[in-house]
Amino acid sequence: MTEHGTAYVGFWARFGAAIIDTLLTALVTCPALLAVYGWDYFDGDNASLIAGPADLLISWLFPVVVVVAFWIYQQATPGKMVFAAKIVDAQTGGAASNVQLIGRYFAYLIAGLPLGLGFIWIAFDKRKQGWHDKLAGTLVVQTGKRSDRP
Repeated sequence: MTEHGTAYVGFWARFGAAIIDTLLTALVTCPALLAVYGWDYFDGDNASLIAGPADLLISWLFPVVVVVAFWIYQQATPGKMVFAAKIVDAQTGGAASNVQLIGRYFAYLIAGLPLGLGFIWIAFDKRKQGWHDKLAGTLVVQTGKRSDRP
């Protein structure tokens, strides 16, 4: 869909971008967790949400910092860049503020809680906004420059 020449990025492209970002994050975090905790960390027998201070830093804080930093400096994560997508302010179409982007990250929790309905919402919304976008006042739009083009 478009509004004033703006092409919104839909559910499947954003889902693909999320998979790419998750794999890239795992490429960094899994070896680090393995180095600190060994293979026992991955066997699923750990009853706690956080295995220790290193787990908190590697699994929880590192992804927040990296994702928000990409959003602030590139308006996109690597996955979104593959799909030529960027995050913008919904009112102006310009760069979203740092406060919007930080709020957007934490609004993922709200979007994901009811069985991911806040993310599925992207498929049906006229502006392709998930709940996290609506709460933060952001849109994900096409830049017209896919990273795989020559």
